[in-house]
Amino acid sequence: MAIEKVKEYFAGHGIADRILEFDVSSATVDLAAAAIGCAPGRIAKTLSFSVNGSAILIVCAGDARIDNPKYKARFSAKAKMLTPDEASALVGHAVGGVCPFAVNPGVSVFLDESLRQYETVYPACGSSNSAIELTIPELEQYSSNFSGWVDVCKFA
Repeated sequence: MAIEKVKEYFAGHGIADRILEFDVSSATVDLAAAAIGCAPGRIAKTLSFSVNGSAILIVCAGDARIDNPKYKARFSAKAKMLTPDEASALVGHAVGGVCPFAVNPGVSVFLDESLRQYETVYPACGSSNSAIELTIPELEQYSSNFSGWVDVCKFA
């Protein structure tokens, strides 16, 4: 299971004990916010896309959406989300638990500026009932294959 990969990854950084596991689903922003008891914006949702045949991840605030013109300007491609099967195969995590930790080699991880408004955020940990609270510098530090900050989101 992907959560085991993430636990092992975080054990190597000495923070595996900070992973939260819930008795309820946290597979969507609203479910995760309810399970944690925080505002939806503090859920760091990880979206998976295909860019020129490669998988990329964009981690953004839970209440943000991809802004197609900004995305196209940044990546020189139309925003094409991976299917659930593609996400599992290419990223290494199933939809509902996709996270920027312990991802497959070659998957670039980008953090969106929408996250910077929060001191801490809650990304998933590889399963549909897990999360970890991280500061923004920690999120940057622990994101696998971190490739930089982007500004490709808007708020509804």
